[in-house]
Amino acid sequence: MKPIIAIVGRPNVGKSHLFNKIIGQRLSIVEDTPGVTRDRIYGESDWCGRPFTLIDTGGIEPRTDDMILSFMREQAQIAIETAHVIVLLTDIKTGLTAADQEVANMLLRSKKPIVLAVNKMDATGKVNPDFYEFYNLGLGDPVAVSAMHGHGTGDLLDACIEYFPPVEEEEEEEDRIKVALIGKPNVGKSSLTNRILGEERVIVSDVAGTTRDAIDSYFENEHGKFMFIDTAGMRKKSRVSEDIEKYSVLRATMAIDRADVCLILIDATEGVTEQDTKVAGLAHEAGKASIIVVNKWDLVEKDGKTMDAMRDEVRRDLAYMTYAPVLFISALTGQRVPRLFELIQFVSNQASTRITTGMLNNVLSDAQTRVQPPTDKGRRLKIYYMTQVGICPPHFVIFCNEAKLFHFSYQRYIENCLRKTFGLEGTPINITIRQKGDKDE
Repeated sequence: MKPIIAIVGRPNVGKSHLFNKIIGQRLSIVEDTPGVTRDRIYGESDWCGRPFTLIDTGGIEPRTDDMILSFMREQAQIAIETAHVIVLLTDIKTGLTAADQEVANMLLRSKKPIVLAVNKMDATGKVNPDFYEFYNLGLGDPVAVSAMHGHGTGDLLDACIEYFPPVEEEEEEEDRIKVALIGKPNVGKSSLTNRILGEERVIVSDVAGTTRDAIDSYFENEHGKFMFIDTAGMRKKSRVSEDIEKYSVLRATMAIDRADVCLILIDATEGVTEQDTKVAGLAHEAGKASIIVVNKWDLVEKDGKTMDAMRDEVRRDLAYMTYAPVLFISALTGQRVPRLFELIQFVSNQASTRITTGMLNNVLSDAQTRVQPPTDKGRRLKIYYMTQVGICPPHFVIFCNEAKLFHFSYQRYIENCLRKTFGLEGTPINITIRQKGDKDE
């Protein structure tokens, strides 16, 4: 496991700016609105040849009755518990505050190594005299940084790696199946993540839009090693008014790109909505192995035919994803949640399937024997051979005499033959048609 650095501090001291500067990409949402980063955000970076994981946390308000702020404090506490070293970020412009002192006291109780950083030291060559008051926190020498300009970040990381475990103690990061939880707001993504992890990993609230960032959580059990990416719910564009919400839609799309498997969550009490079809379409178009997860099944009045009727509705409304298995669960009660791990492993393996050219051409020959290739104005389609050129999703190239004769319906027939023979459940299939004379890629 890589060493973990957690950045904590009161709201709006520049934690997300510093996080983005260190990892070298805009992963955390940065706004001048306190409380924008509500959950823990993970990023990967390295310094002096030492790779590490960086956690950005929501701002800590030591004393607050606000529900969301209380959740944020709990999230920061969990980040503190998992970190090898903690960076307490303060702000030279507001100076040392009582809240800084309370946060420092909370960190001292954790018994974890702490590096104190004073942010917004944007001017170089001179030290603001207010800088020295931060010694009063009792955390040793502060490090002057400017998250905006990057000044001092090297000194900060130098101080952090002194607390890293020896290299020989670090385990090699093994391959994990990356799983993105996607769906419209308030469908239960965060509740499912928390059910899987068995901890309050993600803020759960019945206020739609609570999870604004994509959050990575590591988990392993007898079925394998996983990384769950909980994404902000994707809203209709007409309702995406704030810049923050626009970032969240982009973040969910990026999470799909990073994922090996997508769990497409649907609210059982609402059925498949237009927004659900758009969310599922993103995963399908990205070529991701997918599972359709019908959540809140405990809230549905059932008889002996309810599940079959709902499955038929899902198949009808998501007709382009008939390959995806459908699982009915309750994140609240845990009903059928353990079954998810087997399915995730299964569809991931299906998306990684490799088939020899010989086996493919046997299927192709049988398919042409059963259904003759189409003709157009006296010219018949001649198919020479088929080969696999990629995985995740499986990608096949079929060589023929004339690509325009290869009607879409016959292409779909060949796809059905492949699925019937080799399974390929849970994953889309890409088929490229190449005609004689095309240069080999």
